[in-house]
Amino acid sequence: MPESSPVALRGWLSALLVTVAAFAAMLLVASVGLWLAHAADLPGGGFGAVVCATVLMAMGAPLRLDGGAAFVASAQGGVTALPLSVGLTGALVAGALFLRPLRSHAVVTARELGLRAAQTAVVWTVAVLLLSLAAGHTFTVSTGDPLLDEIGGAFDAEPVVGFKVDPGPAIGWGLLWLAVVLLIALAVSRRAPLPARLVRFHVGVRPAAHAVLTLALVYVVLGLVAGVVALVVGSQPRETLAVVLLGLPNVAWLALGVGLGGSWHGHLPGSLGLPFPEALSGVLRSRENVTLDLSTLAAQDARAWLLLPLAGVLVLLAGAAVAWRTPVRLPAWRHAVHLAVAMALALLLISVATRISAVYGLSLLGLVGSDGAADLTPDLWRTVPLAAAWGAAAGFAGGALANRFRRPPTTD
Repeated sequence: MPESSPVALRGWLSALLVTVAAFAAMLLVASVGLWLAHAADLPGGGFGAVVCATVLMAMGAPLRLDGGAAFVASAQGGVTALPLSVGLTGALVAGALFLRPLRSHAVVTARELGLRAAQTAVVWTVAVLLLSLAAGHTFTVSTGDPLLDEIGGAFDAEPVVGFKVDPGPAIGWGLLWLAVVLLIALAVSRRAPLPARLVRFHVGVRPAAHAVLTLALVYVVLGLVAGVVALVVGSQPRETLAVVLLGLPNVAWLALGVGLGGSWHGHLPGSLGLPFPEALSGVLRSRENVTLDLSTLAAQDARAWLLLPLAGVLVLLAGAAVAWRTPVRLPAWRHAVHLAVAMALALLLISVATRISAVYGLSLLGLVGSDGAADLTPDLWRTVPLAAAWGAAAGFAGGALANRFRRPPTTD
């Protein structure tokens, strides 16, 4: 027991470091992004609550909207959307800090790995709970119609709208998000040890997972470059930077999926509020339940066709990276299978992460003052198989090239 106590204490300290650092990074990114998006102007001093809600939404927790005014007004709705710039920041910090103590070990047991994950989950749960308690606020809003506002004032029934993230769903989604992040971190790491029973997956899983994660991050970097260009030449630098700090991976990974031939469908009414790419905004506002794919984007801007060769080149490079990073020589079809599975899982996660669902409404005396619905849903049966096919082709090509140029092992 005395010998295990310092080990357990180090585990708890590591879990605390992972949680505090990840949430601090997410809160910082969300705060700056929301400030740039003018969220600090919300009535009633609700900026802090909005920041907390945004961090929880970045992990998948839904935002609930409700409110009313006496017996004559009501408001209801809900939002499910992931600000992926915030989530990606937290994921990178949490994954790196969780793996850091493991890299000093030559081996790790399943019990030790499970204990570290459980300790992190416990501390993470406490943090999510505290954040969810702060992620709520109410304020008075305008109906958008002067007559309705005047009636509401006369009846002392001005609409009061509130938003809240319920603790139960927040904890559930937060733990699921953490589990996915830690599994991805273990899968992509080349130096962190694995339990004995999982060592056999090192050759097949880690090179492909690392290559696909690198591919996703390359798209984010390319999106950042495009954002910097828009920041310099555009007329809305503050709002453009807000998009970068809140939703850059959302746009970048949509470009990856669309470039691979995938599609989404849905509709976003009115203005998107922030300066997203004009082609994307044009497609999603064009009509109800529109399909977002390469052809509809190209109809708005012919340069969208460049997403196809860009995806082809980068996925092929990922296939070559898988083959060259695999420590043993494998048949090309094995590389094809490994990368196909990795690409399919990656696009499944990306598709789910880029989904948007929002329903909101406000009524007064039975008259609709403002309402709306936004929806962006991935076509999984199209996007995921296409991603697997791209991965299989690139993995086979990369494996064939690597086997052609890699020297076979010599025996003395």
